[in-house]
Amino acid sequence: MDRLTEHAALLTLLRGRRRQWGLVADEVEETGSALRVLEADTNADQGDLFAGFPDGMSGALDAARETLLGWDAQGIHIVTLLDADYPAQLLTVHQRPPFLFFRGSMSPDDAAGVAVVGTRAASAEGLRRAEEIAAGLARRGRVVVSGLAGGVDTAAHRAALREGGCTVAVIGTGLFKSYPKENAPLQEKLAREHLVLSQFWPESPPTKTSFLMRNGVISGYAAATRFATVEGRWRPRSASPRRLLPVRVPGSAGLLYQLHGMAIGVLDERDPEPTFPEGVGGAVVRCPGAE
Repeated sequence: MDRLTEHAALLTLLRGRRRQWGLVADEVEETGSALRVLEADTNADQGDLFAGFPDGMSGALDAARETLLGWDAQGIHIVTLLDADYPAQLLTVHQRPPFLFFRGSMSPDDAAGVAVVGTRAASAEGLRRAEEIAAGLARRGRVVVSGLAGGVDTAAHRAALREGGCTVAVIGTGLFKSYPKENAPLQEKLAREHLVLSQFWPESPPTKTSFLMRNGVISGYAAATRFATVEGRWRPRSASPRRLLPVRVPGSAGLLYQLHGMAIGVLDERDPEPTFPEGVGGAVVRCPGAE
């Protein structure tokens, strides 16, 4: 089956369906074809899936193909969980998105990237720390992944760019939107020179739920996550709390992060070795600190 038709079938399933996207993703992945799921799913729970299309499924697929080609002409591409270039690490994430829209270029090097995250309302010291971490990662050839929000995210992206490094933005809106609005020029630059990802329809506005969902993709897209700041009322961001282990390293803001079934100590170079929880295997990723 050609890729465009499979993408069109998945688009049709998700746009007209009342079931959760995660359940649709499970069904499509198990079947190995969005088109086969669409063809088989002709019973009453289809609702108004083909409403407005005199030719039924054929008309809906043609409309979806036209939509996809229109987005592609505007530089917005799509990869689905059935495609070989879908990020392999994301397939292990609970409620992984059935597709990702992106502008820019996805690279195999992204899989070894480190997410730098923190609060939008960071102090001057918090922003300095985020810049320091991101710059150190970029100098070592690591891809810096963040969310293009204000505060720590923006500082991390800009620091990676200053060092000539690669940086990936995973945003909480559709690719036609920018949040915050003042980051629109930065988003455009990353789309031209690096990569901007979204799990939402291109026209989707920001919502509280969308940012929580976005955080899960950030954590799954990168190999590890570095919390640049733990300030004020901020708490580590994740759409999947089970992926965080509540273990702190004495004298450090570092946390142990559960990734793919094991604990990863995402720590500063100067932090002591952590003690992993009983019964949990672990490894340590050292992120650069002050030099």
